[in-house]
Formats: sequence, C-alpha cells, structure tokens
Amino acid sequence: MSAPRSRDPIVAIATASGRGAIGIVRLSGQGLAALATALCGRDLEPRHATLVSFLDRQGATIDRGLAIHFPAPHSYTGEDVLELQAHGGPIVMQLLLARCLEAAAESDGEAAGPRLPRLRLARPGEFTERAFLNDKLDLAQAEAVADLIDASTEAAARSAARSLDGAFSREIGLLAEKIVELRLLVEATLDFPEEEIEFLERAGARRGLAEAKTQIAAVLATARQGALLSEGMRVVLAGQPNVGKSSLLNALAGAELAIVTDIPGTTRDKVGETIQIEGVPVHVTDTAGLREAGDAVEAIGVARSWSAIGEADAVVWLRDLTRIGEAAYDAGEASIAERLAAAVAAGRTLEVFNKTDAATPEQIAAQDPNALVVSATTGAGLGRLRAALLARAGWQAAGEGVFHARARHVDALQRAGIHLDAAEAHAEAGDQALELVAEELRAAHDALGEITGTFTADDLLGAIFSRFCIGK
Repeated sequence: MSAPRSRDPIVAIATASGRGAIGIVRLSGQGLAALATALCGRDLEPRHATLVSFLDRQGATIDRGLAIHFPAPHSYTGEDVLELQAHGGPIVMQLLLARCLEAAAESDGEAAGPRLPRLRLARPGEFTERAFLNDKLDLAQAEAVADLIDASTEAAARSAARSLDGAFSREIGLLAEKIVELRLLVEATLDFPEEEIEFLERAGARRGLAEAKTQIAAVLATARQGALLSEGMRVVLAGQPNVGKSSLLNALAGAELAIVTDIPGTTRDKVGETIQIEGVPVHVTDTAGLREAGDAVEAIGVARSWSAIGEADAVVWLRDLTRIGEAAYDAGEASIAERLAAAVAAGRTLEVFNKTDAATPEQIAAQDPNALVVSATTGAGLGRLRAALLARAGWQAAGEGVFHARARHVDALQRAGIHLDAAEAHAEAGDQALELVAEELRAAHDALGEITGTFTADDLLGAIFSRFCIGK
C-alpha cells in the first residue's frame, strides 16, 4: 500500500547531494508567505527573485541567496511554492533545511503573529505527485520528469522532454476521444436491440472502430521506440571461455573494462557497461565462460551467467572461428546450444563468430554468408553487430517524433488494442451482442486512462512516485 497522501506543507533539498555552487531548498503547501517572511526577514514579491539573508532563530545570517515565492495556483505543484537558493555546500543546505522546519514549529505555541504552516520532510517524488494531483501534469508527463532526469542518452532526454511537453498525452487524448465517440454511439443504440448491428453500420461505427485500431497501432509503435530509449535493452555476452567476450565488451564500450587474458575462466563474475547505439542505451554484460566449472568460485560465476542470460533482452552467443572443428570445443558448443534452445526459439539470440583477425580464409568462408562475423581486436564487423542488436530490439530509425514511454504504457496500449479487436469481433459476428461491444470499448478506454492517470489506483501512484529523487 502507498503512504497516505496528506496535504501537509513539505520541504526538501532539491539539488543533488555533495558540494556545488548553488543549492536549493524547496517548500510546497498552503500559506507559505508568512514562513518566507520569517526565513528571509522581509516580505517577498510573488514570482520575483529577491536577494535576501536567510536568518537563523536569533536573526543571524545563515547564508545570502535568492528567494522566490510562487503563490498558488501558479506554481509547479499548484500550491504555494517557496524556493531558497543558497550556496551549495552540504552543511549550508542542512542548516537551511533545519531552519525551515524550526521556523514552522516555533509558531505552534505562540498566540501573537501569523501562524506558520507545520512542515514535514517530503517523500521521494512528492512535489511532482502534487503537481499531478493538482492537475498541473498528467501521469505520463509526471513520469517524463523522472525520465528526463535519468536519461542516459541525448535521444532519451529529447524524447522525455517531448512527453513532458505533452506530446504523448495528446496522442492518448485523441485516442480516448475516438473511443468515447464510439462508446456514446454504441450505448445510445442499446435501446433498439432489433436493429443494433444495422444501426452501427449506418452510423459509421465499424469504420470508426477500424480507425481507432489503426491509430492505436501507430501510437503503440512509437511508444515502443520511446520505451526503448527510456529503458534501453539488456544484452548479455555468452559463450565458452576465451572466445573473446571480454574483448568484445571492451571494444563496444571503447574502454578497458574487463580483464583480458589467455587464461580460461578469467572472468568470474558479471561485468557491465551501458553504451549508446544510435542514441539507444544498451546495457551490455560480460559473463563467466560457460563450461563445467573447475572450482566453487567459477561455478558461482557460471550460474550467474545463466541467470543473466535468462533475464536478457538479447543474448550474443559468441563463438571462436579459430576453434570450430576441435572436438572438445564443438562438444561445449553443443551443450550451450541445448541450454540456449528456449532463447533461440524466442528470437533473443544472436550467433556471432569472433576472431576474424586470427582465423584462416577457409574458416571464415565456411560460415554462412549472412553470419555475423567480427573481430573484437580490430573492430571489424562491429557496425553490423550494433545494427543487428537494434533490429533485434525492434528499433527503427526515428526522427524527432519519438516520445518517452515506459513498459507500463506499452502494456496499457497493447491491452487497449486487444479490447478493440474483441469489440470489432463482436460487432462483426452480428449476434446482437451490442452489450459486449460496449463493454470492450469501456475496457479499452480504461486502459488508456491508466497512462495519463484518469483511472489510476493509489498503489500504482505510490510505486511510480517512490522512484523519484527527493526534492522532485
């Protein structure tokens, strides 16, 4: 269950921990003007940055900086918001935060003077949660705030900014309007059961349903691209010892991340790095060589390798061109193939042949012409490998139209599409089941509402906003 969503005034340090030139303490709630006067020793003009001294209980200066008061409802949260911009030392920030809490508590027992709001520390994401609850942002926009902060590539940041600007929400709104029109039309005909299917045909409901399905398919395709930019893809490098997994990781990352030696079993645990391919974050993990372990430590590493393979979006099954044909090596490949059968069947596996720099022309020519053949040492073939990884993830080179999305958005769109398919099937059956058409349209509408927060349970809100940073 999520924490109770009280409307007590809240305060938090809004800048990252550590030292910086500027640090910000942010407050949100009702009636913050009196608190601003107590902290700054003067009244603040709304929405104007004012140079002030931040005062402690005795009136001594904690620091000098800028204070800005945003009266409700014209603020980020829709409540009164006070931002105190001071020097960004951690001690200064803590002193200013403590003073905010102290100043609010001082008025509790006082008879004279304005009563200051009782503050509490903000939960992670609570400022943005209040912006959502006060209709300043819908849920998709609120999630885009967190993803803009967490973006690991320029393309991901741009897509999150488009969603924050409302691009995704507008697409969902247009879809919802189309489905509402269909719901009104269908439910208006429920009083005429003897001609309901014919009425739907004459009123263009079938055509409208087909248009809605086309729209939702287009939005789903774009959302999948946005989700890929936001969350990236998980790639595991798998194979026998000494096939070049660590070298390939280093080549893809452009840095010496993994230890490379000729000694089998050097990699004992997972080594990971996030790289960019056309702006898409790709989380690459090098794993221990897959073989019968020689000791308990290596056995743990091999077990973790198989666990990572099971969780990956794509598995690069790396093979050594120079050793194909050796009995022991081929036996190891057969054993790996047996365990990778499920991943192969699910289309999650890329078979890659490494060491073209050391292989003979005959060994290279013996492979399928369409096989992915690379050299982790020279970099030959890595461009094809990168393109293949993006294709396996379903990435299509997109322009500026991609908006941020998350896996839950994709799931909601998929469910909405399934309900529209079911509605169309009931309408086509001609079995006088208009109630079923109406029910499927309602379910599709509700699924879209989950994306923007029109229909959202409190526990989902708690799960979403708890992942935000404190102060946001």
